[in-house]
Amino acid sequence: MTTTAHPVLPADASHPVAIEDTHAATEAAHGGAHESGGLPQFEFQHWVGQIVYLIFLFALLYFLIAKVFAPRLRRVFDEREQTISTAIATARQVQAEAAGQAEAAKAEVEQARASSRATAAAAKARVTDEANARAAAEEAVVNARIAEAEAAIGKTRDAAMTNVGAIASDTAAAIVERLTGKAPTAAEAAAAVKGAA
Repeated sequence: MTTTAHPVLPADASHPVAIEDTHAATEAAHGGAHESGGLPQFEFQHWVGQIVYLIFLFALLYFLIAKVFAPRLRRVFDEREQTISTAIATARQVQAEAAGQAEAAKAEVEQARASSRATAAAAKARVTDEANARAAAEEAVVNARIAEAEAAIGKTRDAAMTNVGAIASDTAAAIVERLTGKAPTAAEAAAAVKGAA
């Protein structure tokens, strides 16, 4: 087996210089950005890629907003608006029904009041008529009793007057007989009493 021997470089003074030049070239190629201290996104050579990514992201976000998020938001807003308008319409309908029921109840109350007033007036008129009829009947009974009493009083007076005449005749006859000693006749005593009256 044969081995190839590598040439051995002589250790001279130029070799360390060559190594240092190679190292300096590598640092210059790879480490220039580090030495400048700048950000890559602010360097002109990266702008094209950044603009492309920006346009892509803008288009993607626009598509998502226009096709996904905006329709959902619009649907939510439409449903909310429809719910609110339905609730308002229902509230107005309920309010109108309540107002109609209130008017109907008010009309029923007024009708009941009118009916009760008419019933009270009719009852009052009936009671008044009955009281008037009863008073008229009682007054007729009282008038009849008064007439009967007056007739009885008249009869009693007439009877008393008749008796008074007879008593006066008897008294006059007794007085004449006492004074004259002669008794007058009954016709003479009656004529004398009538003449005196």
